[in-house]
Amino acid sequence: MTTDAQSGDGEKQCQPASEVAIKPGPEKRLRIAVLNRVFSPTGGGAERYSIALVEQLAQRHEIHVFAQQIDHHWPGVTYHRVSAPLVKPRWINQLWYATVTWWATRRGFDVVHSHENTWHGQVQTVHVLPVKYNLFNGRAGLRLAIRWLKVLSSPRLLAYLAMEKSRFSPQLMHRVVVTSPALKAVMNQTYPACDVSVIPPGVALPAVALNRQAARLGLGLTEQGRLLAFVANDYEKKGLSTLLEAMIRLPSDVELAVVGNPSHIERFQKKAVTLGLGERVHFLGHLKDVSPLYEAADVLAHPTTEDTFAMVVLEAMAHGLPVVVSDSRYCGIAGFLKNGVNAVILSSPTDVPQLAVALERILSEPVLREGLARESRHFALQWSWARISQLQALMYEEIAAEAS
Repeated sequence: MTTDAQSGDGEKQCQPASEVAIKPGPEKRLRIAVLNRVFSPTGGGAERYSIALVEQLAQRHEIHVFAQQIDHHWPGVTYHRVSAPLVKPRWINQLWYATVTWWATRRGFDVVHSHENTWHGQVQTVHVLPVKYNLFNGRAGLRLAIRWLKVLSSPRLLAYLAMEKSRFSPQLMHRVVVTSPALKAVMNQTYPACDVSVIPPGVALPAVALNRQAARLGLGLTEQGRLLAFVANDYEKKGLSTLLEAMIRLPSDVELAVVGNPSHIERFQKKAVTLGLGERVHFLGHLKDVSPLYEAADVLAHPTTEDTFAMVVLEAMAHGLPVVVSDSRYCGIAGFLKNGVNAVILSSPTDVPQLAVALERILSEPVLREGLARESRHFALQWSWARISQLQALMYEEIAAEAS
């Protein structure tokens, strides 16, 4: 099973979920283990992906979640808290988690689905670039030799590489799932023996739209003026530095609301003050529900330097929010978007003038802004979690059928 369809030249192209035929599944109720160290809606895109699938699939199957941090409750889901005797160093905790969950799920489940770097689990969903790719891609000669010396002297890197090698071993015949065509290309380059499928994230379509002023008031933001939204857990990688520098070039009535990892706030607050933006940038920390921010904002800015998909972009589009996003070399969802039609796509995520011009155009041109908002919502309608979860369910059912 895959969301890929054969094109005329034999290459595989990923389709939106709305274009994939969904066959009704069998009545058999499967017992499924889901592995995710952090099972919380504030954890990040990978966590929200896993949570959304669990919520959908729990309607048809018996779901067991194995996690070290659990901030989620859903009818019919059984939660198993995995101990964490050593949270740091992280690589030791990863080994511990992988070992404990291997022992706990080695029998009694029809399918084990891992969202972590583990050596077990018939389904392995990959949300980030492979460790091997990050370490060795583009290196040759002396640079490659130096990198190998670094790896061989690091128990942390050796552990990560060893787990990853087992995770993507063709002998284990794991079903490898990625979230975008761009990440699939990286996987094919790094682990060519893997059979990789693309199952992109979905989105929960908002049922009722909030009043913009009410949404801003609820978040403690000013009701007047124009508002940019930025949502990320890794502020630097997702481009907040570039966005702050672009803010200097925008009119003084344009403000910015930042949602995400509270541990990054102090550093970027200082930068905002240094740039003279102290009164215009609002750090809101984690929000369990980001919907009010999407309703309050005029534009979502996502000048990321590395994002295998970017669920926040899809979520914003579901609220009819115009988006400015890095191109597909840096952000997976951009491979599905059309520049100037349903998004404004940046050729360089670190180009401050380009970002500032893109934001200024959307904020100052009502026709452009309204067109992007309309097409954003139309695009998001193709990506409901109900349909995406059926793609994953088909894979589970294939695995169970093969085992029986």
